[in-house]
Amino acid sequence: KRKFTYGFSIGIHTSAYQLRYSEKFVNDLTTLQSVVPEFRTGFSLGFLVNLRMHDMLDLRLMPKAGFYNHAIRYYYTDNATIKSQLLETTMVELPLLLKYKSMRRGNVRMYMVGGLTPAFEASGRREVESTTSELTIRKGNLSLDGGLGFDFYFPLFKLSQEIRYSRGMVNILGDYASDYRDPIRSITTNTISVYFIF
Repeated sequence: KRKFTYGFSIGIHTSAYQLRYSEKFVNDLTTLQSVVPEFRTGFSLGFLVNLRMHDMLDLRLMPKAGFYNHAIRYYYTDNATIKSQLLETTMVELPLLLKYKSMRRGNVRMYMVGGLTPAFEASGRREVESTTSELTIRKGNLSLDGGLGFDFYFPLFKLSQEIRYSRGMVNILGDYASDYRDPIRSITTNTISVYFIF
């Protein structure tokens, strides 16, 4: 019944970029066959501030640090050459979410959650002097989140298990020209996360 409650979260996720090919890839690049992003795992740690607006509706802020690994493979037409780019980033994320809860059945309650997550890079691969040798991404992102979970009530705390899908809404492809950037027009993020919230 408290107006404000606090907690922390531990999350694991799998994430991959979604790419769109550029006009240069379609018209000019004859040696490159395809560019394929791969799903890679990571984890996050964060805090929770929950505002109880109604018995079935909460507003929550979940600041967290997310550790991401993204991989992109470049396949060439000779069927022998494969190049790859690995981008490791640490993101400070600020999910602002609405939580709609079902009626409580004993000590269990189901809920749906949705909202927006702005994110800012805290550390990772930087734009080094030799920018022609690697792919760069921008330092900010904005994603649309949706998920569902279960609240389990215990005498001294509440445990929530939640699965959430996050879809990037902005193009995070860096501005620096490189051989790895030429075939790509835009990059957005796709992330599936499982959270344990205390």
